[in-house]
Amino acid sequence: MSKNHEIPLCDLGQVSAGPSGSLLDRLHDGPDGVPVISPPDLTDHHTVDTRRLRRVPAEDRNRLSRFALQAGDILVVRQGALGRLALVEEEHATWFYGSSCLRIRPRREHVLPEYLVSYLSYPPVQRVMLGQSIPGTVPSLNSTILNKLKVTVPPLVRQHAVVEALADVDSRITLQRQMADRLEALRPAIFGELIHTARRT
Repeated sequence: MSKNHEIPLCDLGQVSAGPSGSLLDRLHDGPDGVPVISPPDLTDHHTVDTRRLRRVPAEDRNRLSRFALQAGDILVVRQGALGRLALVEEEHATWFYGSSCLRIRPRREHVLPEYLVSYLSYPPVQRVMLGQSIPGTVPSLNSTILNKLKVTVPPLVRQHAVVEALADVDSRITLQRQMADRLEALRPAIFGELIHTARRT
């Protein structure tokens, strides 16, 4: 492809719903077993927060194998906090995803997972996606809605350039946040020092 194309998501990857609640009937909060990623585990930065993961017993692995994740998969919340999504990293491979998530498995010969997660989190695209959600007490998305979503797909070379540029921006944001956190932690000490200095003078 030499220019951007508008392509339905169904032609760029496979969209799969999470397991039904009955299949996750042995989900627990203990430290043992296979982690299951749920909507609360998806962060605003499109990553997976592993601190509060729930798990299923290891013997359920075969029974739930079709819901196993691979690096490069994208998880999208389908019920509740719509619009939240995350890119699955290598460390999450073989984990499972919960019933309130949809899994997108990109076809890498057409679209980079990193590009697709950035595209799906782009505010105008989010508005389109959420505008197509199924209304109700708890609005929801389903595989049909996502499959029909049009994606602007530039050539892979351009996708790589976009991903690299965004990665550079993200690294700068991270540095600024770390600096702000350090200053916030130092603030009480600085205030105390200023008070003591004022008393001595």
